[in-house]
Amino acid sequence: MEEEEEEAGMGKLPEHVVAEIFIRAGVWEWPQISCVSKKWASMFRSESFWQGALSFTYPFFANNSWPGPIPPPPHPKRRFMALYITQHLFASDPHTDEVIGHCYLFLRDQLHLHPSLMPPHSGILHGTLIDQFIACGKSRDVAHDLASRIWLAVVDNLHEDHHTYSLLKRLAQEGDIFLPYPYTRSVKVQWRVFEKLFTDFRDCFNNLDYYDILACAKSRFHPIPSAWLGR
Repeated sequence: MEEEEEEAGMGKLPEHVVAEIFIRAGVWEWPQISCVSKKWASMFRSESFWQGALSFTYPFFANNSWPGPIPPPPHPKRRFMALYITQHLFASDPHTDEVIGHCYLFLRDQLHLHPSLMPPHSGILHGTLIDQFIACGKSRDVAHDLASRIWLAVVDNLHEDHHTYSLLKRLAQEGDIFLPYPYTRSVKVQWRVFEKLFTDFRDCFNNLDYYDILACAKSRFHPIPSAWLGR
């Protein structure tokens, strides 16, 4: 009944007009709107909606392409997400730095593979990000800084569930691979992985896992925070 009442007000409007109203409502309203009815939810899955959202929110948008191992995807929803992430999560200019958002989505997707699939070694993923930024003309220092910021953002936005616990545990236990700068993994990122394990996922440890991860932490950091000690 509520669904019918919500749709009744705009039931006579053409679908493209309704889509335009939703686009202008703003990103933060979209999850609520999509829950009102199946018809409206399907609108958010259509390519035309995301193409319209791109044109309205990022009028400078063009089908840009760039060299490197992470090509821009063809679907407008993915490109909208990348531009939005670049602008709002990294406070960068989406006009010139769209690739930052794509690198974030690439890393997030690689770490969110199906639990039955093992994600690539973090050193390989980090190197892929570095190669992408260098291919786009960034200096080695800037490439290393951007890759590290993307790692931190992805790790900080992981869901607190068993899959994330298993992923963080694997990242913490990975052996170091000697690679020249800028391909070396950021100490800040490694620290954040252990910090999340010892704070957000402390209750997930059994005795064996706890002392194993603690030994890994002690081999990398001197000293380690007292908050990481004790169960």
